[in-house]
Amino acid sequence: MLELANTLSTSLQGQTIQNRVREVGINPNYWYAVAWAHDLKAGKILPIRIWNQSIALYRDSQNQVQAVENVCPHKGVAMDKGKVQGDAIVCGYHGWEFNGQGECVGIPYWNQGQKLPCAQMKPFPVQEKYGLIWIFPGDRALAATQSPPQIPEYDDPNCLMIPLGAAFKAHFSICNENTMDVFHGYLHQNLQGWFDPVLIKLGETEESILAEYRVSYRGFLTKLLGFSKDGGITTKTISIDYQYPNYINKLENVSSLYLMRLPISRTESRSFALFFLRLPIPTWLLNPLRRALQPLILHLLFLPFLHQDIEMIESEQENYLKDPQRRYVEVNPAIIAIQRLIVKQYDRYRSTDQ
Repeated sequence: MLELANTLSTSLQGQTIQNRVREVGINPNYWYAVAWAHDLKAGKILPIRIWNQSIALYRDSQNQVQAVENVCPHKGVAMDKGKVQGDAIVCGYHGWEFNGQGECVGIPYWNQGQKLPCAQMKPFPVQEKYGLIWIFPGDRALAATQSPPQIPEYDDPNCLMIPLGAAFKAHFSICNENTMDVFHGYLHQNLQGWFDPVLIKLGETEESILAEYRVSYRGFLTKLLGFSKDGGITTKTISIDYQYPNYINKLENVSSLYLMRLPISRTESRSFALFFLRLPIPTWLLNPLRRALQPLILHLLFLPFLHQDIEMIESEQENYLKDPQRRYVEVNPAIIAIQRLIVKQYDRYRSTDQ
């Protein structure tokens, strides 16, 4: 909450970006959303990557998700080239079997009764929640001290939920700055997006940045979202809460967006977003319309904005790679705060890991 944070100035002034933020890694001691739960089918292996580390996901015989290092400790073959057999994940090269703890539990040509070799894959704490699969890639002992963000709207019958995924050819810091940067409404002028943004509050803690902006809307969006009946200008407050490594964004009395960031590499990121919209429709009428409204709002409201953002994000990354020493100027203090937090979290992990 902002009242518990260190309050920062909302004044806009030029500051030089420290390019180190485009190179730092993650603090892995948090839960990261890595896949949609429906994409992990029974009997299949789903490979994912989180900050240059490949992990194999699969469901055991009880349909529980298991997560192990995607490298066989025998010959180094990727485990996703194998198969699932009961509770075990089986390497496709020699048939070595491993359980969810990464322990070797069988070799097809091994002598019966002989002790199996000490071959171990790294297991990862994993859980399935909110239709997503979450992994804790850091210190296993710390997994119980952290949790995914709470999403109370997930079971709220008055909310229309719209899942949205995206892939970016960019460092996660660039993606995160885009989410915090309400001033880029200029980009979306042709979509009748928001305009005249004003940063009105800004605060920080060791793990979060909370900003509030006052923005204006007009046109078809105001009608669609129930802001006004005639599409006239409406002013609303947006709160953007970056709780490392995820976002919780709320538009005053209208919507909530939970955006989970997956850093893949220095030039790749993904996001898994759950958008909850409170439409001016009674629940009894909303329920039969959910399946029709979800793709309609996704394609009319979200994807056009997202495609424009991706183009700019990837252009920013491309030009950074051409000249990593070039200095850029930022005027939004919320962006500077985001950069400071990302670097601080990485440094904090590095200091405890050494």
